[in-house]
Amino acid sequence: MKRLIFWLSALLLLVACEKPSWDSEDEGDEAIAGNLTVSIYQIGKTPFDEVTRSQSTTPTHINYAVYSVDGTRVKQVNQQAGDANYGKASFQLEPGTYQLVVVAHSSNGNPTMTDLTKIQFKNNQGFSDTFLTYIEDVEVTAENHTLLVTPQRIVSLCRVEITDDVPETVSQLRFQYKGGSGAFDAHTGLGSVNSIQTLDFDVTTGQKQFDLYTYLHDTEGTIHLTVSAIDASGVELINREFDIPMEREKITWFTGPLFGGTGGGLSIGITLDTDWKGETHITF
Repeated sequence: MKRLIFWLSALLLLVACEKPSWDSEDEGDEAIAGNLTVSIYQIGKTPFDEVTRSQSTTPTHINYAVYSVDGTRVKQVNQQAGDANYGKASFQLEPGTYQLVVVAHSSNGNPTMTDLTKIQFKNNQGFSDTFLTYIEDVEVTAENHTLLVTPQRIVSLCRVEITDDVPETVSQLRFQYKGGSGAFDAHTGLGSVNSIQTLDFDVTTGQKQFDLYTYLHDTEGTIHLTVSAIDASGVELINREFDIPMEREKITWFTGPLFGGTGGGLSIGITLDTDWKGETHITF
């Protein structure tokens, strides 16, 4: 009898020590079957299964968010490449009408998605190629329903390419640019705030090509770029400024000697690209 009481007491103690597991308020669980399943069919023009086989083009994060008709976020699922159900998320929702946002990207973290008019990435996360699906009216019933989506590119890319040698005294390049946005409105995919975006790169490895992403406020725009060369002690050695025209969903190549050149006129040419809508080449 004493042994039975001992085991019952141990069992009660074990149960009391277990922590309950709850879904957080803004996190859904894609492993739970729901009445709405969102499955990515393509990223841009590429089938999703092909995208996931290509290490260079795979978005490392996918964020799914469901909002009520008044814009209140109801549920959110965040995924990283390698997750078992990467590219598919399920929601259990009350029957009704909802808005859906799907964001695929390779930033170092998840954007703030509380407000669908200001989905925002931060400087410390970095900015990346970004693809968006927004559906205004999603009718959810008690029956299971699968929705296939194809996120489309919404960013502009300034690709800075330095043609001269980086001095040995330089350990870091800082790119600070404004005119674009670090946040976008899910309704349009256009920039929704006036941001100062900052990215730091370690150049001791010999890196000479740098990708700067932004969300333009319109289909065309200009960013004001400040490039600073910094030594190991944090002292700024060189500071140069440029105004660079950009277009939505296009790459602007900005090429020239950063350390030995004095700047000059712009030489612009556009070539078609099968993935991006086009490329603009500018020499400084």
